[in-house]
Amino acid sequence: MKRVLFVLLALLLCSSMVFAAGGKETAEAGVEKNVKLVYAEVNPLDSIVGKTGLYFKEQVEKLSDGTVAIDIQASGVLGSENDVLDSILGGGTSIDMSRISAFALTSYGAEKSKLLSIPFTFENREHFWAFANSDLAPEFLNEPQEIGLPIRGVFYGEEGFRHFFAAKPISSIKDLAGMKLRVSNDPVMTGMVKGLGASPTVVSFGELYSALQTGVVDGAEQPIANYKANAFQEVAPNLILNGHTLGAIQVVITDTAWNKLSEKQRSAIMEAGKLAQAYNAEISENAENEVLAGLKAEGVNVVDVADKAPWANATKAVIDENTKNQAALYQKIKDMK
Repeated sequence: MKRVLFVLLALLLCSSMVFAAGGKETAEAGVEKNVKLVYAEVNPLDSIVGKTGLYFKEQVEKLSDGTVAIDIQASGVLGSENDVLDSILGGGTSIDMSRISAFALTSYGAEKSKLLSIPFTFENREHFWAFANSDLAPEFLNEPQEIGLPIRGVFYGEEGFRHFFAAKPISSIKDLAGMKLRVSNDPVMTGMVKGLGASPTVVSFGELYSALQTGVVDGAEQPIANYKANAFQEVAPNLILNGHTLGAIQVVITDTAWNKLSEKQRSAIMEAGKLAQAYNAEISENAENEVLAGLKAEGVNVVDVADKAPWANATKAVIDENTKNQAALYQKIKDMK
């Protein structure tokens, strides 16, 4: 009798445990896991791209009901764009997302992205946004997946046209002759600087200020807002508004991070990307104009370029060389103006 009672008690206990476990599993099935994504940004948070990142963070956390937190590591604390990409593409898992320049992917085999960095492709901001909001843009954002890179594009933005600045005055192309100009490790930018008669010198973005200060390089190029945000006017107070390339940017997420997310969280990321893209378009031009006015008030020597044709002609060789294999696709972009 005692044995029967023991067996019945054991069965009752087991059934209770199964019921409890099943109930727990059912309850947890509808609960989103909390995920923190580390987001790398080379510029300060008060720059155009920094503000765009903050807005993206706000929207992600709102749309995911707080289950996805974005931890923005700004001002290059995680390294340059290439450092970040090297880490991500090398299998590192400490960085989940990054804001990068479109041309940063060129060195990793992204041929379509290269077209966005070709000098004098976009005539104005409206031209770029016609592309970024077109049916063609997702094809470019998805390129990393197509070529086997473990990242995917989320959204596009821009930080204004890129211009040259230097420690000594620049009033024309002729003044660039022989100057050591900082470039990233990018063949298009290197070819462009050579075409302008200068000497391309690879320097990490994080070391650029000291390189200008010590004369390792004579000048560099950046969008106006980044020039100011990184205090380059302190060591290179001469800015020429030649606008050789639009500073097209994109935000990417790693496959490892993407695979951590539920479908609802992925939707929150992509929807927040759409909102951040629109926000970037809204703030960029006004923010840049305010910065430029402030730089002039500080005494920075700002030179306007009325005729960009000589600049475009000087870079024709690098334009032709880097578009010949994708001529039809490049022409589609050009025709969106």
